[in-house]
Amino acid sequence: MLKPLIPLCLISLAACASSPQSPAENAAVTPGPELAEAIAGRVAGPPESCVSLRNLQGNRTVDDGDAIIFSTTGDTIYVNRPAGGCPSLRFGRTLVTKTTTGSLCRGDIARVVDLQSNMEQGSCGLGDFVPYRKTDK
Repeated sequence: MLKPLIPLCLISLAACASSPQSPAENAAVTPGPELAEAIAGRVAGPPESCVSLRNLQGNRTVDDGDAIIFSTTGDTIYVNRPAGGCPSLRFGRTLVTKTTTGSLCRGDIARVVDLQSNMEQGSCGLGDFVPYRKTDK
């Protein structure tokens, strides 16, 4: 009686073994309207696990905390999509990180601090940094 079930189980197992999406594909999945506007005219590069702090100029959150856009000294922006989002990061609040390496990396915990009260409002675990560079037209 078990013999007919074995091929059926193998077929079910093969259907579940589809290849997972790459981090770049995950980062590009259905951007919200603000992120779509920010990356318009740019092309995504391969995800990076760390970015140098000296190249970053600032950040802003878009799409209700779904993504954080880091601006750089050049034409590249980095998009970071924390797994749980970062909804407590909004106007008047800032990311505070501690690092000894001079880089922000995937898995780093960034605290969200209110600038007026200096009180912590939450935190976000950073994901991959996907670079978006301007395309030549």
